[in-house]
Amino acid sequence: MTAQTLEIHSMPGLLVRRLHQQSVSLFVEETSRRGYDLTPVQFAVLNAIEASPGLDQATLASTIAYDRVTIGGVVDRLVQKQWISRRVSARDKRARELHLTEAGRQTLTTLRPVIRAMQTKLLERLDTRERELFIGLLRKATGEISSM
Repeated sequence: MTAQTLEIHSMPGLLVRRLHQQSVSLFVEETSRRGYDLTPVQFAVLNAIEASPGLDQATLASTIAYDRVTIGGVVDRLVQKQWISRRVSARDKRARELHLTEAGRQTLTTLRPVIRAMQTKLLERLDTRERELFIGLLRKATGEISSM
């Protein structure tokens, strides 16, 4: 039996995992080529904080669909890189609000076009219509908002 005839090669879970592996690999390759040590999850965190300055870690985790336990380590690394800061909330002294630093904002500004181009490269085997359809189907399958 060859790899081409294995039943698992028709299973969405395996195919999604393989595409995810390719996506992470391409992401790391493209960002490190430009001198950045950044993961896709860290990029998602920076985007979420930019969109909602002052959000807390629990809300952040929910926003990017990441588990609350692991998000703390991601935030810690971004604080160490000085791309985000934690501030005590004026509303709840126990809570910490997350904000982009100027370095974090510059990182997003520099890398956003790179990441957008990488998304196209990731799906380069699909034509424009197929990409739009594929992304729409992924959004539907994952329960994300279907309108863009």
